[in-house]
Amino acid sequence: MKQNISLKNYNTFGIDVKTKSFISIKSKKDLLEILDLIKNHSFRILGGGSNILLTKDFYGLTILMQNKGIRVLSESENEIIVEVQAGENWHEFVLWALERDYGGIENLALIPGSVGAAPIQNIGAYGVELKSVFHSCKVLDLESSSFKTFDKEACEFGYRTSIFKNLLKEKIIITSVNLRLQKKPHQTQTSYGSIQNEIKKRPLNIQNIAKAIISIRKSKLPDPKEIGNCGSFFKNPVITIQHFEKLLRTFPEIPHYPDKKNKVKVPAGWLIEKLGFKGKRYGNVGVHKKQALVLINYGQAEGKEVLELASKIQAQVLKVFMIKLEIEVTLM
Repeated sequence: MKQNISLKNYNTFGIDVKTKSFISIKSKKDLLEILDLIKNHSFRILGGGSNILLTKDFYGLTILMQNKGIRVLSESENEIIVEVQAGENWHEFVLWALERDYGGIENLALIPGSVGAAPIQNIGAYGVELKSVFHSCKVLDLESSSFKTFDKEACEFGYRTSIFKNLLKEKIIITSVNLRLQKKPHQTQTSYGSIQNEIKKRPLNIQNIAKAIISIRKSKLPDPKEIGNCGSFFKNPVITIQHFEKLLRTFPEIPHYPDKKNKVKVPAGWLIEKLGFKGKRYGNVGVHKKQALVLINYGQAEGKEVLELASKIQAQVLKVFMIKLEIEVTLM
């Protein structure tokens, strides 16, 4: 265990804050050995650090999940169920599946972060969410000091959320995730316009869908290794049809997508760009020039500076569009 460690290299935003204690976990045994420490002290879990904003020093224990491993649990003619340890890199796992021609997660290529964090956020992109391939996950229940299994229903998945982000926050630690992947024939999702434009250049298969999405993401999103960011900072808002129709009268060009229960999803990036924030810099922070959903750290930003910009954007979106933008990233 290390003491007074900077977390700058453990979060993709590149925010320089310190943690009082720091430990890397590589197995269930490692977790059990520090169970008493976890129970009796404040703690937090880090995976890839790609969907968090660190706002202040932490006077507790930071646990970095680095347990690795992928194994096949069962296999049938049409599908395969694999167990992936929480510390595995998500995109590397997607590549593992593509190499073996297992489908279902190709649309989720190049999403940063760890496998263990994926259910917490119910990660999603280009018409696919984790819950569509999720089978179950194993967790360490801190109250009972035992390992438990959560099936899909128990996870209470929603748009970029789950029971782990709400009711069970800091009460469990995800140790592995079981996913149900497809064998041929693959059921692909290419309805998003940008995918269709890219996929026209190649034969339709899961490998080329992933290549198209990687190309799209690279063209729109900054590399955290080059400039600090955590991808999409805000959720795409879902509004009522009545609200949308009212907006349509003032903004006839507003893009939208149908959502369940007579709701409409509006791209948050479009709202932010419409207000003139795209490409703007405010001291050490700013809004990315190619994707208005992405807030960036120009090198020396503090978490509170990012939050101040986020609040400014939220206030303007609420004032002009009567929409309350929700922050997607986890604030720490």
